[in-house]
Amino acid sequence: MSGDENNPSPGNSTRKRSASALHTGPRKKAQVNSSNPLVLHGRHFGRTVFALCNFPVLLTAGILRLEELQDTLIEDYPADVRREHRVFVELIDSYPGLLARLTDGEEEDIIHVGELLGKGASGARGDNTKTLKSAALEWLMPRGQPLILPLSRNIKSDCGFNHEVTGRLLCPAGLDWSDVETKQSLKSGETAVSGDQWPMFLYSGYHYDPDDPWKGLLRSEILTFGFKHVFTSPSLVDKEPKATRSGNAYLHGMKSVTKGSLAYVATQIRFALSSSSVFSHTDTVTDSENFYHSILDLLEDPDEIEEVNDLMTWWTRRVFPNSSSSQRSISKNSALAKIREKRAALRELAAAEIN
Repeated sequence: MSGDENNPSPGNSTRKRSASALHTGPRKKAQVNSSNPLVLHGRHFGRTVFALCNFPVLLTAGILRLEELQDTLIEDYPADVRREHRVFVELIDSYPGLLARLTDGEEEDIIHVGELLGKGASGARGDNTKTLKSAALEWLMPRGQPLILPLSRNIKSDCGFNHEVTGRLLCPAGLDWSDVETKQSLKSGETAVSGDQWPMFLYSGYHYDPDDPWKGLLRSEILTFGFKHVFTSPSLVDKEPKATRSGNAYLHGMKSVTKGSLAYVATQIRFALSSSSVFSHTDTVTDSENFYHSILDLLEDPDEIEEVNDLMTWWTRRVFPNSSSSQRSISKNSALAKIREKRAALRELAAAEIN
């Protein structure tokens, strides 16, 4: 039964709340110190958990929802609200003392904390957008091979579907860039490309198999370069990984690839290849927010957990080879596997005898 003013349903609090916090709000030029701990935390949280949200709304709605959850279950809420609450919980869990600060403070304090976090997230996004704009162009062709039609680092209008190489990478999977009519339709904008039409650059070898759409998905070379550029160090893009890390991952103790970080890098690379000059939440040409959400929809889908777990393990091994979470599974027929198998059988036998 739907709620009304006298009988509000979950997610429809009698206090004013925005429809969704998981969309970027209007930009505000808050004059705060960029070294503020909350700003720094917002930078990392935006890159690794959720990038395109309105933090003041996220915190305000989250606190209200905690009160509601005393009488109801999160499962009773719509899917978009459940995701919003997961992001909120992950945020307060990732910053010690944040929940107490929010619950003990006034609404103005909550908004101020949200603005600090939002400043960090938007600042990080802006920094990465700026540096990837030129870096991504260097990854389009093998070392030493110039583009047939050069691309300027400062003129994005030549990119996107206006260039042969970037157009091929941005071409939606399932469409044939080599087809003259398809190419012309994409160039002219006659064929509109929404954010949920994933481009070829997401796939390993830039090849899409319609019979197996998971094959090679989110395992491309340019994505790997982009991830290392953002999280480890730009200088490590073309080098073998080392034990000692620098960059954002090292500063924040990041030892594994997250779903949010993968969606973030994919969104940044997609924008870098596009002809759009400014990353904006109102941009209907690149439809970046829809693209970002659609990638997370897949990665958070419980029905896809097997493929997603395999994908995240692949990424962590590739970027953080020395972390414990990247260690390879033991071969089934190895001596070590047999020893552990026998030990487990003995434990089960002992437990059965006790019972």
